[in-house]
Amino acid sequence: MKFGVIVFPGSNCDHDAYHVVSKHIGQPVDFIWHKETDLSGYDAILIPGGFSYGDYLRAGALASFSPVMSAVKDFAASGKFVFGICNGFQILCETGLLPGALMRNENLHFVCKHVNIRTENASTPYTSEIESGRVLSIPIAHAEGNYVCDQATMNSLEENGQIVFRYCDENGELSSEANPNGALSNIAGICNQNRNVLGMMPHPERACEELLGSNDGRDIFRSLAKAVAAAG
Repeated sequence: MKFGVIVFPGSNCDHDAYHVVSKHIGQPVDFIWHKETDLSGYDAILIPGGFSYGDYLRAGALASFSPVMSAVKDFAASGKFVFGICNGFQILCETGLLPGALMRNENLHFVCKHVNIRTENASTPYTSEIESGRVLSIPIAHAEGNYVCDQATMNSLEENGQIVFRYCDENGELSSEANPNGALSNIAGICNQNRNVLGMMPHPERACEELLGSNDGRDIFRSLAKAVAAAG
């Protein structure tokens, strides 16, 4: 079992992701520079948060043209696991690996705080260690986390169980007050139809130790490690 963390110019959560994989789930992990094109030695790829290429066009847009992303598309098509966090979620949408897009937060401000998210689908490789409906406390740090899509896509996401996490209050109730960015239907994370690609806006890698305020994110990575082991 081997994990890879992709590094773009402007990535800033790559070391956080590396730390969680190596220290909390105890698996070998490499940094992968964005110009690499061979992912054959890996079982799961993480696309971390940050500001790839400075977000000078749209968040994640320039990164989608990096050489490694062509390899990531093939990697995902083969059924292997791809996990995009924050800027990684934006990149997955820009490359078409996930539907929809991430826009500026509704209030037009950068938001950095702990939020609550409700687990909508516990039957994914990323949530098998989390019961359905469980509320997780996970931090966010973004200016463009407002998930949008057309009605047909939303219908498909609902029907196929692709909505994995939604913003909620501490009791698991959905509301506009609990939605930190205005995301459509309070969406905080989605997966593809095959369940092997997940994108989420909150940062679970920043919620793996009680010292940081929550260790709820750890079970997401434990679930992924379990799925990788089962697939191997």
